[in-house]
Amino acid sequence: MSEGTGFSARVEELIDAMSTQEKIGQLIQYFYFKLPADTDLAATSEGMREQTRMVEEQLAQGRAGALLFVRDPADVNRLQRAAIEGNRHGIPALFGYDVIHGFRTVFPVPIGLAATWDESIIEEAQSVAAREARAVGIHWAFAPMVDIARDPRWGRMIEGAGEDPLLGSVVAAAQVRGFQGERLGVPGRLIAGPKHFLGYGAALGGRDYDEVDLSDQEIWNTYLPPFRAAVEAGAGNIMAAYMDLNGVPATGNRWLLTDVLRDELGFDGFVVSDADSVRDLFTHHFASDLTDAGVRGLNAGVDLEMTAFDPAFSHIEDALADGRLTVERLDQSVRRLLCVKEQLGLFESPYVDEDEAQRILSAPEHRVVARRAAEQAAVLLRNEGGLLPLDADRVGTVAVIGPLADSRRDIIGPWVFDHDSSETVTVVDGIRTYLDGRAQVVFERGVAEPKRGTPSIFDVWGDHSPSAPADFDPQAAFQAAIDAATVADVAVMVLGEQQDMIGENASRSELHLPGDQQRLLEAVVATGTPVVLVLMSGRPLDLRWAAEHVPAILEVWYPGTQGGTAVANLLFGDTAPAGRLPFTWPRSVGQVPIHHAVTRSHAPATQFQRYWNEESVPLFPFGYGLGYTSFEYADLRLDADTVGLDQTITVSVDVTNTGDRDGVEVVQLYLHQRYGTSSRPLRQLKAFQRVHVAAGATETITLAVGPDARRYWSAATRDWVLEPSVFDVWVGSDATAQLHAEFTVIE
Repeated sequence: MSEGTGFSARVEELIDAMSTQEKIGQLIQYFYFKLPADTDLAATSEGMREQTRMVEEQLAQGRAGALLFVRDPADVNRLQRAAIEGNRHGIPALFGYDVIHGFRTVFPVPIGLAATWDESIIEEAQSVAAREARAVGIHWAFAPMVDIARDPRWGRMIEGAGEDPLLGSVVAAAQVRGFQGERLGVPGRLIAGPKHFLGYGAALGGRDYDEVDLSDQEIWNTYLPPFRAAVEAGAGNIMAAYMDLNGVPATGNRWLLTDVLRDELGFDGFVVSDADSVRDLFTHHFASDLTDAGVRGLNAGVDLEMTAFDPAFSHIEDALADGRLTVERLDQSVRRLLCVKEQLGLFESPYVDEDEAQRILSAPEHRVVARRAAEQAAVLLRNEGGLLPLDADRVGTVAVIGPLADSRRDIIGPWVFDHDSSETVTVVDGIRTYLDGRAQVVFERGVAEPKRGTPSIFDVWGDHSPSAPADFDPQAAFQAAIDAATVADVAVMVLGEQQDMIGENASRSELHLPGDQQRLLEAVVATGTPVVLVLMSGRPLDLRWAAEHVPAILEVWYPGTQGGTAVANLLFGDTAPAGRLPFTWPRSVGQVPIHHAVTRSHAPATQFQRYWNEESVPLFPFGYGLGYTSFEYADLRLDADTVGLDQTITVSVDVTNTGDRDGVEVVQLYLHQRYGTSSRPLRQLKAFQRVHVAAGATETITLAVGPDARRYWSAATRDWVLEPSVFDVWVGSDATAQLHAEFTVIE
């Protein structure tokens, strides 16, 4: 790097030598749609192929600095060569991709990874994803999504870490470290691109793309911390959000992208728009035309425009001439992008080894990590009578029932494009392989897969939604499932949402089991055969009936490539569920949005009796999860009763495994400040530790509560506050923890 500029001599020389049009070209990232050869969407396909031809022309003329959605190493090399040869300065292109929860090896969806409460497995999983993606020539992941989500109607909650800013921050930092390593340019790693800045998870009514209206204290205390953690972990990129935030589109919000992101958080990487969101400053009726949209986006702090066609940035040359945009601001963004290309080593090594890429994609050790992650992500919600784990030596017939039980596409979830279905293990596959002839395994679909009311935006990619056989007879299939359950020793029902029912543009107005699944579940339970419900979802579904009538419920999310193997290991006890809920599970959609960190009302005696027609408490609390053993908490103690403002208090508790098998517990500490400048949440997660405890053993767990855990942003002072008060501490296994202590903070 050259002294004084913060950028290398090469970058400065390029800036000096580039024309205005060449600089603008570096600020544009095009979608590159290379559709599957067998796609049957003829009109759409032709339009996308025309767009592809346009992009290649732009690239060859030095008018594109980055591409999105190229995943074949031969295509990457071909397009990279066109980029380098297509401009006077030999500047390589940057290739981005939605590497959300794996590339060829698919891991549990991000909300499932968050349910592990284990930053080590999250980091390991994303490092595998990075290694595979970088091997084919991808430089940058459009991940992690770190939006806080408290309304499960919003489909994109599947991509995040749930409702809590502390858990969200830990998960965000782990993902950045996994994708990127300790610095930009680590071999086999990618640029991490946390998104969507800011508040997208609070879309009005849980409706994707709709506006967001957040108070300042919610922004600073709840929605910003995961981004802060991602920036502190070294994230090289931030993606701006699509929507209006408090009346100003996030992509054109200078306060957000410059004052907060750069000045407050200290971010020094590059900012990319979400898809077409610079152009959409005009769509929002915020900008007067595309030139104005480009000027507003750049001046707000966007460096790279992601678009499918006609970028707003390509219209800004006139704005330079009339003073609406300065050359210095344009150069600032070009420098950031050239610098990251240099840090990645693309000027020296722009191409990939296509043979080596295939070897890395097929690495068997990657599948082992996927299985372990899927096992750790699963959350046991109910296990009445100790039905689980099943005894493989005492089960003669297992009926596996449900439309998702044998679906290779659904088990890996949404946001995957390069998976290999032939190596994906379904639940039926996993159970059959595990039992290996020791018991009869009968599979019955029972009901057809329900269909979305509107097409998925990803349908064009093909291989998206499984379908029942052409000769499927609903009545016969339903009865066959009942008959199979009747004669079985246990029925494993695999139900939930198809993967295209959740994700981007996949919000729902209700949370019931889709289609005819509830009727099937009730009919199978009525046979009297013990039932295990294996739930596949990325958000809480309405389980009020199941929570009363189904003895065992295991939430497995969309567990990925090795999902079926992991589920079988969990069901038969080779490993025990140890996941914990990263969100509060509502009883019904009428309770949402819902979360654990609420303030105390003026009527605390009825705080959780607000609905007259049903309980106001959730079905399952935040942090909840069972295992195959039990734990007892005792002797909660603090190292002091009183501490100063800048001091840390240490909290210790004894955790005893009272069962007869080893287990994993997630010890959680919740804090409440009783009085101060603002009302503070009754309970807020402030520390946690995942710990292995041997059968019959006791472990002493120590957690710290320092000034950072007590500091908050107050709407009264419009600033950060750290103040004296009495604090309540609860420690336990979820947000309803009962073990209590208190301490006082003095000035």
